[in-house]
Amino acid sequence: MTSMANAVQDYARALALRSPDHYRVGPFTVRYNPVWELKYANYAIPDRGAEPTADDVAALADAFGTHERLPRLEFLPAWAPAVEPALLAAGFTVENRAPLLACGRDDLRPPKPVDGLRIGTPVTEAEFTEAARVQHHGFGGEGDPEPGMTDWLRAAASGDGVAALAVLGGAPAGAGGCSPAIDGLSELAGLAVASRCRRRGVGAALSAWLTERAFEQGCRAVWLEPGDADVERVYAGIGYHRIGEKVNISLEPGRQPGPAPETV
Repeated sequence: MTSMANAVQDYARALALRSPDHYRVGPFTVRYNPVWELKYANYAIPDRGAEPTADDVAALADAFGTHERLPRLEFLPAWAPAVEPALLAAGFTVENRAPLLACGRDDLRPPKPVDGLRIGTPVTEAEFTEAARVQHHGFGGEGDPEPGMTDWLRAAASGDGVAALAVLGGAPAGAGGCSPAIDGLSELAGLAVASRCRRRGVGAALSAWLTERAFEQGCRAVWLEPGDADVERVYAGIGYHRIGEKVNISLEPGRQPGPAPETV
């Protein structure tokens, strides 16, 4: 595991510990969002080198159930090698193994310009709502976004993070943000492009804008998790590169943690 990957996992755990509604269960820190049910906003991270018992895993699943959230974890396997086997033995299933990318100050490359594209920080309530709606629809949602999505953008814009709304042809074209910096690192997250504007360079331009703003605020590196191989190529085009792999793992709704079934 590279030193940058270690730093990213440290960052994610530190950010979870700073969240106002986080809680601890055994060797796990749970990032809980009471107003946002999105599974990506509610997950646990193990302590470094954690070796959870079956009782620890059962208690974690119960805590998620008490908070009416899907039992779910996001972490780098090498951070705590004993955790994934313990979760699998209890009935958890791997959602995916996602690459982690990072971009340093000297890595960032300018994207191709997009005629007429304007990118700026949301200021008015209407702009924050537009940005959140682009994200909500971009990730497959319908109707209006949950309040937590707007709250996240507003917190990023007003704190040590970054929030952005891209406009093209007089209508919202994309949105995203960077979480508050910790030890010179920031996470680029929630980036979405309106369906009418995809494959026109908006994602690359928006990603580069957010990354540059994070650097201007003192970050030494920005990291992210791409949604798929096509998205990874967009980020690679502006200077992001792989530093490791994260596992996203959860317990199916209605399934109770317990010993793995015997195989023949």
